Amino acid sequence: MNSSKKADYGNWVPRKLMNALWGIFLGLLFLVILNALFWRDAAAALLLGAFSALSLAAAAYMQYCRRTIDLRGGGLSGKFYDELLDHLAWQGQGRLLDIGCGSGALSICCARRFPAAQVIGVDYWSGVWDYSQKQCEENARLEGCDGRVGFRHGDAARLEFADESFDAAVSCFVFHEVKTISGRSKRPVVEEALRVVKKGGSFAFVDLFDRSALYGDMGEFVRRLKDSGLREVNYIPRAGAAFVPALARPVMASGVGLLYGVK
Repeated sequence: MNSSKKADYGNWVPRKLMNALWGIFLGLLFLVILNALFWRDAAAALLLGAFSALSLAAAAYMQYCRRTIDLRGGGLSGKFYDELLDHLAWQGQGRLLDIGCGSGALSICCARRFPAAQVIGVDYWSGVWDYSQKQCEENARLEGCDGRVGFRHGDAARLEFADESFDAAVSCFVFHEVKTISGRSKRPVVEEALRVVKKGGSFAFVDLFDRSALYGDMGEFVRRLKDSGLREVNYIPRAGAAFVPALARPVMASGVGLLYGVK
């Protein structure tokens, strides 16, 4: 491990979003100053002042959330990883798939938790997020586990693996971002993830499962998964509520659930 350089895991709140929020605030503030110096319009002053205050509040709140989530800041993302892996009923022998690996943080956590496992991380790496395959590979190298962790480009809606290729599968806050041909429902993404898990293999997924627009009735979905032949399916609503700070819950705990079990 290279002690002079630390792994860069980025953040679940994209830097581009923060730049946009602070840019909007600064733009409104500039208009407030122009109005005070030149236009001197009372109605405009009230309107611009109100919008400036709202934009500042939004930017400051999301900056707080970004700091809270940061793996080396507030550490909230790491707590979600621990919660997920604590519910993965797996002894760590064989291959594990991390779906939507982003910066490689969860993949590397899996490699540390299961030192005998071979971990594969897949991601689409779109331009929205501050992540890349090169970043993942560099992070794994810096953390000293690059020999057991590999990364490849892939689409979670159509995984390029044969049926029952992995002994375990994990994913954290990814499925709701995946585009599917079935409209808004993200159930097909879960089913695709389960397709590549071996019979008797384990899975644990964190996502916005409590949002009915994305997953419908989760009780019905769990029953449907059980009826499809899965050995064990469990669901925990409001996952993370015990450790997400109260101020961050509107962003990081709303609609979050943990789906886990054995195929």
